[in-house]
Amino acid sequence: MSPPPTTDLQNRCEQLRSLHRPGAPLLLPNVWDAATARAVVAAGLPVVATTSAGVAAALGYEDHEGAPADEMLAAAGRIARAVDIPVTVDAEAGYGMEPAALVAALRTVGAAGCNLEDTDHKAGALRDPAGHAEWLRAVREAASDDGYPLVVNARVDVFVLPFFSGAGPETLEALIPEAVERANAYLEAGADCVYPIALWETTALRRFISEVGGPVNVLRLPQTPSLPDLAALGVARVSWASILYREAMARFEDQLVSLQA
Repeated sequence: MSPPPTTDLQNRCEQLRSLHRPGAPLLLPNVWDAATARAVVAAGLPVVATTSAGVAAALGYEDHEGAPADEMLAAAGRIARAVDIPVTVDAEAGYGMEPAALVAALRTVGAAGCNLEDTDHKAGALRDPAGHAEWLRAVREAASDDGYPLVVNARVDVFVLPFFSGAGPETLEALIPEAVERANAYLEAGADCVYPIALWETTALRRFISEVGGPVNVLRLPQTPSLPDLAALGVARVSWASILYREAMARFEDQLVSLQA
């Protein structure tokens, strides 16, 4: 099956964009192959989202751009061809591709949207916010020039390292100004939504959402507020990232142990 025709892909982009409604969040239980994408459709959800960690692992690679771009994009294409609803692709940090080349590749695989993060994986550090905003602007301009209304979800990675180091609410609160600055710069550059991944604490989330001028995506960590509470905060989109993949693999491993009991 080939990528959707131009009009169909444009419609899927606009459908995805229309579902970003603060207070009525779009739920995105992230998938890693065609089978899990079809399960999302069967469950009645309106959009499929991929997880780079799950896709990379299924291909035999590590996350954080450990997999070759062509293999990740080919996997995204198989997922998009397997369903008839919008697919938003976790494109990590863009795989070092120039904006026009990245946009062309996303269009070829049939992506209605994408995640683009502000971590430089080669350097192991966050990108300069102004430079990353200009890169996002170039992505938006390349898509617009091609008549491709790609939905860009700009990930803000300020909270990632503090989360994995066990930082508490005070640390998260202290990082809000930098996260807001990045988020607003990315929105002004043409992003449709911002994703402060690993920001989980209610007070910090409320402040971030109130100071950001666009839709906000939240990661559904165990300690994140409930879905009704996230809706009340004005969240527009909720993702599970690699959580469902990791839970599925844990169950599979448990089954393997039980077979040998």
